[in-house]
Amino acid sequence: MTAEQTVEVRRRLCHLVRCARGEGGSATVEFAMTMPAVVMVVVFVVASLGVTSQSVRLADAAAVVARQSARGDRASVGTTLARLAPGASLSESVGADLVCVDLRRQVRVGPVGEVALTSRSCAPTAGR
Repeated sequence: MTAEQTVEVRRRLCHLVRCARGEGGSATVEFAMTMPAVVMVVVFVVASLGVTSQSVRLADAAAVVARQSARGDRASVGTTLARLAPGASLSESVGADLVCVDLRRQVRVGPVGEVALTSRSCAPTAGR
């Protein structure tokens, strides 16, 4: 190898080292590193909004079923429960002047798994 060839090889190696140390492509790498985290945050926010919505629906269903039970309209409780909170289990406690209803339902939380939601509502028996 001649002296000129050696100088040319060194020049090319120095150029490669400088290019490797440069800032070129760093924005792409930063984007690629942060994008999965951003996607995960969005997925968890959407999943939590879904669970919150299901929790509100379960609370509404518990209130309606408690009022129906307090009025003595237990025949329509099953259809109301199936319409407002499908898949929910019902437990009822009757006191002297209150009827209380507990509803429990499993809700899927996106890729995380399932969460058990519960809701309790009571209604006066209106002098029965």
